[in-house]
Amino acid sequence: MLLEFTHLLLGLTIALFHAPLADFLRKRDCALASALRERGIAFPGALPEQASRDLFFVFGIAVALISLARIWFTLR
Repeated sequence: MLLEFTHLLLGLTIALFHAPLADFLRKRDCALASALRERGIAFPGALPEQASRDLFFVFGIAVALISLARIWFTLR
């Protein structure tokens, strides 16, 4: 049961801090893509800023909802 509550907290934390997380990982993705392009490896560009933020928000909410469902089914 503790694991389900930890997953719930993790999902809510990701949803709450989705913008800084997405911006941080987007910067790293841009740096990786430019380094690979310099070496001649074709690599697609990073997602647009708003799309990456939305993706992290949906991921956090999905983790939280799945955890809530697991808690609910465990208690029933």
